[in-house]
Amino acid sequence: MCPIRMPMRRTVRPTRRAGAAALGIGVAAGLAFAVAPTASSHGYTDTPISRQKLCANRTVSDCGPIQWEPQSVEGLKGFPAAGPADGRICAGGHSEFAQLDDPRGGAWPATAVTAGQGYGFRWQFTANHATTDIKYYVTRNGWDPTRPLTRAALESQPFLTVAYNGARPAMTTVHQGAMPSGKTGRHMILAVWTVHDTPNAFYACSDVQF
Repeated sequence: MCPIRMPMRRTVRPTRRAGAAALGIGVAAGLAFAVAPTASSHGYTDTPISRQKLCANRTVSDCGPIQWEPQSVEGLKGFPAAGPADGRICAGGHSEFAQLDDPRGGAWPATAVTAGQGYGFRWQFTANHATTDIKYYVTRNGWDPTRPLTRAALESQPFLTVAYNGARPAMTTVHQGAMPSGKTGRHMILAVWTVHDTPNAFYACSDVQF
């Protein structure tokens, strides 16, 4: 009987070229990871309810991807001098959230409010962050709710500013203030959350009925 010979195992050693290629892939992956954007801060207003939250609640249909991520309306900060372009403010400048800029003929559901009355403006943060401030703007008398929001449609100064100076807000935060006085009929409130240590801010548009 002939003895059974086991095949000899060969140890495959990587060539210098293969090793360099693997190293290059590793470095590239590391660099990609290092420069990839991180979702470090997100939030939206739900009192008065914002357009993105109306979409997330399915109160309004045909909203596109914002219905799954109402916290993601993030654009460049510095509003009104900088930030999203006119007509793209409610979406934070994101084309994929363009449904938020669509006035829908002025038919967005509106929260009933009273001019000059105290009010609790509430934010829900899914990931809070160091904050410079949060400002609230309102549209001018005579603005056209059937057109996308522009800077010219807003009062030049916010009616409420809450300074944080780098502190982090609570995950659910309520700002006590007063609704602007001298308003009647349909208006829009724009809330702008300016992040302290990134170039960005978050935007939330809420339709209201005085």
